Amino acid sequence: MSKDLLYQVALPIIPQVGGGTARTLVKYFGSAEAVFEAPKERLVKIPRIGEVLVKSIMQSKSSALRQAEEVILRAEKEEVRLLPYTHPDYPERLRHVPDAPLLLYYKGNADLNAQKVISIVGTRKSTEYGRLVTEQLVQGLLQHDVLVVSGLAFGIDILAHRAAMKIGLPTIGVMANSVETVYPAAHKRDADKMLLNGGLLSEFPFGTKPDAPRFPARNRIIAGMADCTIVVESTSKGGSLISADIAHSYDREVMAVPGPITSETSQGCNQLIKSLKAVPYTKPKDLEELLNWDKALAPVALQKTQALDFSGFPEEEQTVLKTLQQAGPTHIDVLSRHTRFNMSQLSALLFTLEMSGIVKAMPGKLYSLV
Repeated sequence: MSKDLLYQVALPIIPQVGGGTARTLVKYFGSAEAVFEAPKERLVKIPRIGEVLVKSIMQSKSSALRQAEEVILRAEKEEVRLLPYTHPDYPERLRHVPDAPLLLYYKGNADLNAQKVISIVGTRKSTEYGRLVTEQLVQGLLQHDVLVVSGLAFGIDILAHRAAMKIGLPTIGVMANSVETVYPAAHKRDADKMLLNGGLLSEFPFGTKPDAPRFPARNRIIAGMADCTIVVESTSKGGSLISADIAHSYDREVMAVPGPITSETSQGCNQLIKSLKAVPYTKPKDLEELLNWDKALAPVALQKTQALDFSGFPEEEQTVLKTLQQAGPTHIDVLSRHTRFNMSQLSALLFTLEMSGIVKAMPGKLYSLV
């Protein structure tokens, strides 16, 4: 049993230690193990870590370590992967959001860092219109080999999962409970199929029930994993609007399917579009243009770019410049994946290159050579 994994599993088990707090502690002390070994005098000096939380850490760390041992053994037995946020297979897009979970429980075989990831969400009370749109939407993703993410719920969520499985696209169900229990139980057969080409993902430890407060927490993972979150149908107060708002707060793209003004299940989508929080989705090309997929997919041989000498630039800047030269105007998320720079690094590099006059920012979070 890995000692490092033991402490990373144990830390979020401590009461009142959420993902953001856990990462603050790890960043301050250098490792999860160091947090457990820190004396009270050092813990109280950390900004925004109050006396109540320090008391909880001091009182609960021994029991948390014992529980973590049990979690690791159970995970091995049930073939569940434990992914701390430092693990290379942890979803990279999710890692950089401010409230990313410290630890994920994952059962499946899909690449959580697929080149293209789309989240599809919507009302549990979906209509025939929603079903047709969801199937057409997913069909349009096939040529791009997209990983489809949703919440395994009734309505649009399960329709998206089923549509993906039907055409062979991998699909991930993000759960508001622990991965060993499928909720709702009616989707158990679908969940089993998803393990063959996709998987189930949760931040909640074994034995966690799907209580109401956990669904908004689940929604932030759905939004944080994806390049774009698409709302197919939603009432004016639908839970999928939470996913859209979270994605918007993460500076990720959001799309919504417009619907009849007489339809209750389209009111939320129409409002997202009206308030400029979402771009309308009416056909696959809308998504392709928004995420610049047509440019990113264009063969290098067809890119009519003039050979430029970047030898005078630092190595990291050269990487960005060569990628832009090959791909043309590129969305910042696509650029991040191609260069393997995290968003903070990439934003700093792009700012420097803009100041140098060789790169320009374009609408829609696109960047290109001048």
